[in-house]
Amino acid sequence: MGFLRFLFENAQWLAAGFLLTLLSSFGQTFFISIFAGEIRETFGLSHGQWGLYYTIGTGASAALMIWAGGLSDRFRTRVLGAVVLLMLSAGALFMALNTMALLLPLVVFALRFSGQGMTSHIAVVSMSRWFIATRGRALSVATLGVTLGEALLPLTMVSLMITVSWRHLWMGVAGVCLAAIPLLVLLLRQERTPQSHAEQDHSTGMEGRHWRRPEMLRHWLFWFMVPALLGPAAFNTAFFFHQVHFADVKGWSHLELVALFPFYSGTAITAMALSGILLDRFGTARMIPWYQLPMVAGFALFGLGQSLTSTLIGLAFVALTSGANATLPNAFWAEFYGTRNLGAIKAMAVSVMVLGSALGPGLTGGLIDLGIGLQLQYVGVAVYFIVATACMVIGVNRAKHLI
Repeated sequence: MGFLRFLFENAQWLAAGFLLTLLSSFGQTFFISIFAGEIRETFGLSHGQWGLYYTIGTGASAALMIWAGGLSDRFRTRVLGAVVLLMLSAGALFMALNTMALLLPLVVFALRFSGQGMTSHIAVVSMSRWFIATRGRALSVATLGVTLGEALLPLTMVSLMITVSWRHLWMGVAGVCLAAIPLLVLLLRQERTPQSHAEQDHSTGMEGRHWRRPEMLRHWLFWFMVPALLGPAAFNTAFFFHQVHFADVKGWSHLELVALFPFYSGTAITAMALSGILLDRFGTARMIPWYQLPMVAGFALFGLGQSLTSTLIGLAFVALTSGANATLPNAFWAEFYGTRNLGAIKAMAVSVMVLGSALGPGLTGGLIDLGIGLQLQYVGVAVYFIVATACMVIGVNRAKHLI
């Protein structure tokens, strides 16, 4: 099937996935951290205190995702998606109106659970279940939404904050999420049902069967993948979370730094599209063990480089992994564990990633308060990704013979 024909014949389902991942931007760290300076100033918080609040809220959302993610196996995307978008709108309004620092963990929980957690989870589970032979392309198209958000929202919001209150911007976010609900319902008016579609067009995993979540947790492959699940979530989150501080350390304005983000997003889009095509051709097992190696170069440049050019190159390397991260891990769970219980299995993986995104800001923020700068930390992060890659190589090479 030609790519254009694929897009045309599946436009409504792909557009629904794209819409959900785009709206998940409002619960992603790259978006929330745009307002980090204003939040810390408004509530009188240090880097470590704000990081701790963020860790508490995100950690709570990771815990709830273990249960809530399985709802995608039971409810139609248009129903569950509409409910989650309503929650995301409420979370954005909560951020706009909150006046108490002690309520910030609850605000973060609402945004992270409904945005980063459930909205993106519903999108990728739907794509992984609805598409089998073209799963890679479907995931790459649908997840373009969050990449577009990364490209446009930081620069847009930083520019708007020159004249518009940060609280008013969050009110606007709440309105956008509400307005998107009828559009999602319209796109999925002829939606495929979760269980019936999984039964008719299912694909099995290792040993020719559909795995259940308890079985996955007892299997060694999952634990070999945990460092790779934690890494991008923790340290990409940390980078965007501390973007204001990172610019200060390097001696740049915040606007100069976010002006580089569209290049990052463009590279991620290219990597996402290419990884989706290669995934359909070569399979997950041959590609996923190596996809985090560009992070090694990226974070080494963040730590050691001193110019905007070196950071731009570092962002390009990180974007290569970020783009592939939108397709390869999502396809991995379907290919290795089957699609019948994909919602519950993917929910466990998402909870690990959300946990990583909780630990990253808190850990790095605490180290900043202790006098260990971001530049030194990022060199350590590069070493971490070498270890995570080694774990994937060992685990996937042992498991691929079971497919």
